[in-house]
Amino acid sequence: MTEKRNFSRPTAASIGERIQKALSRSGWGSRREIERLIRAGRMHKNEQMVALGDMLKPGDRVQLDDGPIVRVEQEKTELQVLLYNKPLGEVCTRKDEEGRATIFDKLPAVRSGRWINVGRLDINTTGLLLLTNSGELAHRLTHPSYTIDREYAVRVYGNVDNTMLRSLRTGVEIDGEVLAFNDIVAGEGSGANKWFYCLVQSGRNRAVRKLWESQNVSVSRLMRVRFGNIMLPTDLRVGQHLELSKPLASELCDLVGLDGNGVDRAC
Repeated sequence: MTEKRNFSRPTAASIGERIQKALSRSGWGSRREIERLIRAGRMHKNEQMVALGDMLKPGDRVQLDDGPIVRVEQEKTELQVLLYNKPLGEVCTRKDEEGRATIFDKLPAVRSGRWINVGRLDINTTGLLLLTNSGELAHRLTHPSYTIDREYAVRVYGNVDNTMLRSLRTGVEIDGEVLAFNDIVAGEGSGANKWFYCLVQSGRNRAVRKLWESQNVSVSRLMRVRFGNIMLPTDLRVGQHLELSKPLASELCDLVGLDGNGVDRAC
């Protein structure tokens, strides 16, 4: 079944720009995703099948499958990065087959392109979730090669001792892969319920829960509080959002080799 998508108008410099770069910057997806579409013969430019390396210029017409024909503009897309304090019970998809609430239900309108979530939080995890209209920024922030810090506040139920903490720092084999926390700092709590702040550089699905549960303790609350240089504001209520300032968004881009407009510094 062909995927239904809503696309913004791509932008390209007047001398032309590689098609995967221009479409990624305009929020159509990451460069890798666009390259897959091109290799599959699903993209057309000016009614001709696109090849890798093709350039886009203002006035060109782009089409995916049998979708709408979109004209290329010269103006550059304005980079936007949104911080959302995800509530419990929401899923990180645009539409949910089970009718559950999604993170996109209450987001503001994007000025250009579409919102792309930077990774995912599972339905039982709350806290900081970033969204952007730059496919390339979203792709790089979640790619393992960039080792971006992700910090979580975790409330654990069970007996936690120093031997367990050493094991979690050195590594535990889970599902055939060795996972570990880069750091663990004890927080508040007494008795069987204690808070810990855990640092990982992996976006592996449910990695934080799996690590703790491998030690025969349970996670009663899990909240992401930091992603890269971005902290979850203490005054941002659950379910609310705010747009990052240009300086903060530029710092985030700098972590993955992009300039303040989300463009590769090497290009």
